[in-house]
Amino acid sequence: MNSTAAAPINASTELLGVIGQPIHHSLSPVMHNAAIAELGLNWRYLAFAVAPDRLQQAIEGLAAMGCRGLSVTIPHKETVQPLLSSVDAVARELGAVNCLIPDGHGGWRGTNTDWSGFLTPLSGRLQQGGQALILGSGGVVRAVLRSCCELGIEQVVLRGRNRSKLEALAEDVRNWAPPLLLSSGDEPLEPLLERSNLVVNGTPLGMAEMRDQTPLSAQQLALLPASAVVYDVVYTPRPTLLLKLAAQRGLSVFDGLEMLVQQGAAALKLWTGLEQVPVDAMRRAAALALEPGAADHG
Repeated sequence: MNSTAAAPINASTELLGVIGQPIHHSLSPVMHNAAIAELGLNWRYLAFAVAPDRLQQAIEGLAAMGCRGLSVTIPHKETVQPLLSSVDAVARELGAVNCLIPDGHGGWRGTNTDWSGFLTPLSGRLQQGGQALILGSGGVVRAVLRSCCELGIEQVVLRGRNRSKLEALAEDVRNWAPPLLLSSGDEPLEPLLERSNLVVNGTPLGMAEMRDQTPLSAQQLALLPASAVVYDVVYTPRPTLLLKLAAQRGLSVFDGLEMLVQQGAAALKLWTGLEQVPVDAMRRAAALALEPGAADHG
């Protein structure tokens, strides 16, 4: 691998990118360009702000220019699917595409690497079986549920404020998710914590203007088994209040930055055809961009 600076841009430079709106906060360009430089490739990864009504034009134009691959983020993960030549089984299960690969015929095929991004840090760190407690009912929860299948989780508790949203999510995933137990916000949480060896925060609590909030108190975290893992998909600030409290309790913790890095690494492998990519360089670049005083990456 080449750890020197990126190759100069010239007529042979090839393109990767991420499409979304808003996109100014994305860490993907700094993360992927660090890996590209480490690999010595004459490629660049750029962020493209794409309005929903321009999505088809954008992906067709990028395909026509020979773009090597695209990441897809909010609000396009669902709406891009009908525009693709194929969508793999996992992305269909999750109802979301976050990675586009050229299909060799001028179009794109879609997949989802979010779930493997969540799963990778947990490999070998979590006891097989048992119960997982997932807080929230948003889109990321589907990726977490897919990971729970791979981890051999025996039961997943879905906890959320809105019972109807929980029920709708459970219906959507019932053909492939582990057995689900639904828990509304007004139901006791403590008995669920005592039996959970994985807790995942899939809510916005803890980020940005909610940085002083946590979905679980120190007293509630104290009820978890000593071997439990606490995983917060939020990555700003680092660490979140939830992860601070969990670490003080002596629990293993992971944040959303590692999920972001690992899903990006999985995508880069698909685009380059390489079995290994410089994950450490991606992690360092993303973490550096989040440090105080760095450019605004949200």
